[in-house]
Parts: sequence; C-alpha cells; structure tokens
Amino acid sequence: MLSHATIWSAIDTLAQRHQLTPSGLARRAGLDPTSFNKSKRLGPDGRLRWPSTESIAKVLEATGATIDQFMSYLPTVPGRSSIPEGNFPPQNGSIPLLGFAQAGAGGFFDDGGFPAGQGWDVVEFPVDPSRKAGVYALEVQGESMMPLYRDGDVLIVEPGAQVRRGDRVVLKTKEGEVMAKVLARQSARTVELLSLNPEHPNRTFDLSDVEWIARIIWASQ
Repeated sequence: MLSHATIWSAIDTLAQRHQLTPSGLARRAGLDPTSFNKSKRLGPDGRLRWPSTESIAKVLEATGATIDQFMSYLPTVPGRSSIPEGNFPPQNGSIPLLGFAQAGAGGFFDDGGFPAGQGWDVVEFPVDPSRKAGVYALEVQGESMMPLYRDGDVLIVEPGAQVRRGDRVVLKTKEGEVMAKVLARQSARTVELLSLNPEHPNRTFDLSDVEWIARIIWASQ
C-alpha cells in the first residue's frame, strides 16, 4: 500500500541495501544531503512531506535500482491462515503460500510448476483476476538470498509467465533443489542464473535438468 510511511520506508530500505544512510543516498543522487532526513519528513506545521518523483528517479538512477525493486521495498504484512485439504481459497486476494524448504519436496507442484496437492497455507495478496490462476507465494527461509531477500520475506511467483534476461526467478531442478536467482541467459540447451547473494555461486543448468522456472512478480518485505 502506498502511504507516506511506506514510501519513506522504501527509501530507507534502498539506502540500507546499498550500505548508505538516508543522507548518503541523497548525496549520491546529487540532492541536498538533508533531503531524506527524518526531520524533513514533516513540515513546520506538521503536514506530511512526500519525496518528489524527481527525487525517487534520481536515487534509482544513482543506485542502479529499478522501479520494481523500489516498489518491492514497500513494507507489507500479509495475513495468513490455513487452507484445509489443500483446496485453494476462493476469496479475492488470497493465494497459496509455501516455505522454500517445503517447495523442494514432491507433491506441491504439477509438471508445469503450478501449485498442486495438499499442505499449502494462504497469504493475502491482490492479484488481477486475469493473472490469478496459478500465482502463489514462497516464504524465504534462511539467509542464502541476502541482502536482497531476508528470512521471512514473501515472494509472489507467477508460473507460466514469460521470463526474460534480468528477471528474478524461482527455479526447481529435477533433483528437487529450489532457488531464487536472477536470469542471466536462457538458450535452447541451458539456463544461466546469477546469485542474489555474492557469497553463493552463480549456477548453470542443462534444460533437461530443470523441472520448471517461474518469474517473481513481487516481494513483500
């Protein structure tokens, strides 16, 4: 949800991800170093001060972040409940949820990478009805995807969507390994992935060893 608090929180998160203070982020973008100070987020009369679109554009250019990445930093707290018997909820805004550790086990996906079987939870997330079929969420577990994704973050995944170079994707191998990385290249024979965590290696797979690959369309953090 876009609000004064969430927009400023996204700017703070962007600064942290680049090991900067809000002042350092403003300085890197060529702005007044005090532009993002907490004291500047309210006017003298107590009115809310919002960052301008020009300021946001400048910090994105200065850090190399995309607007999708910036939007993914908007804090959300998804609501969760149980889905009995593995039937997915009919109410609007609810999609299946599974932990990464479980995703590697059998029985949770069909051959195309769409949710199947029992044992899923549910998370509230507004999805366009035309895209809702098959969209699901994976909860990050552990620190292997730091600094981009942290333990407890929820990734919204759309199987069947076209993936392009530079997209963040989830891939499952036929051996049951599940990972979230950046698509570097996909040819008729191989898939090359860039690691989100510099301490973890990039990976290359023969397509014959890949069960499915799906695009990450959102991350709630």
